[in-house]
Amino acid sequence: MNRRDFVQTSSALAAWSVVPGVIQAAATPGRSVRIALTPGSIGVTVASQLELNALAQRHGFEAVEPRAEELAAMPRAQAAAVAADVTAKGLTWAAAGLTVDFRKDDAAFRDGMGKLPKIAAGLQAVGVTRVGTWLAPCHAELTYRANYRQHVARLTEVARVLNDHGLRFGLEYVGTQLSLVGRKFPFVHTMAEARELIADLGTGNVGLVLDTWHWWTAGDTVADLRALTKADVVSVDLNDAPKDVAKTQQKDNERELPAATGVIDVAAFLNALVAIGYDGPARPEPFNKALNALDNDAACAASVAAMQRAMALIRG
Repeated sequence: MNRRDFVQTSSALAAWSVVPGVIQAAATPGRSVRIALTPGSIGVTVASQLELNALAQRHGFEAVEPRAEELAAMPRAQAAAVAADVTAKGLTWAAAGLTVDFRKDDAAFRDGMGKLPKIAAGLQAVGVTRVGTWLAPCHAELTYRANYRQHVARLTEVARVLNDHGLRFGLEYVGTQLSLVGRKFPFVHTMAEARELIADLGTGNVGLVLDTWHWWTAGDTVADLRALTKADVVSVDLNDAPKDVAKTQQKDNERELPAATGVIDVAAFLNALVAIGYDGPARPEPFNKALNALDNDAACAASVAAMQRAMALIRG
């Protein structure tokens, strides 16, 4: 089950060697946070990594999502050429999505874990350093404690494999109140709880995927952000919320592009992250039906424009 399917359901109820120097951590002049293209977050569909790279460059994105399974399946020389294409286009890698489904039964988890070493090696070989995933905020059968134990066991395994390949691992908590009660047993849905989970993994390479939407819906604060360190944040998602809807009634799959309505204080969010030294990717993730209905170029153009408005709010 992917994240969008989960949201809708809840609402209704072989080692490679590293290619040295392939991706340089190039920062945009005057700004350390990089605007990233993750196609699924804005309703964009592409057939290949090269097509995604070209789309990102054409519209002024600064980072691009690595298509993990595609890259891992490539012969080494082909993968190196794709990574060189990222560099040639002035892009850097954003975070890859985790390919292991740790939310289902043990068979699904074991199947994903069996494939993870090759995928992690493929990402490492092309210079990717970040992988991210999200935590389901409720469960139909497992109590909080049982679900927590399962998450610690499974995510520790995932984190160790990723750590063996130089990959940082980001976990995104889901703070949407309607999602929290979408199934019988609520689960991790705040920054504090996510940090407790990360501490119990104990692998040293795990941090947060921070999303303005979930930061806001969870009731987290600027002070919570400023209490973090640069090492605590792996990736960032930006969006805004519809006006005239109570926070408790906001629907996870009905968001707005960042800085569109001003309901969520993206300026405070971004400036707090910059203050702690965050220098990674930030992607738009509005899950917006109107945006999803656009063609690829129109969706990318609208998303970049919104992200640039948000970035302009960074002081200094």
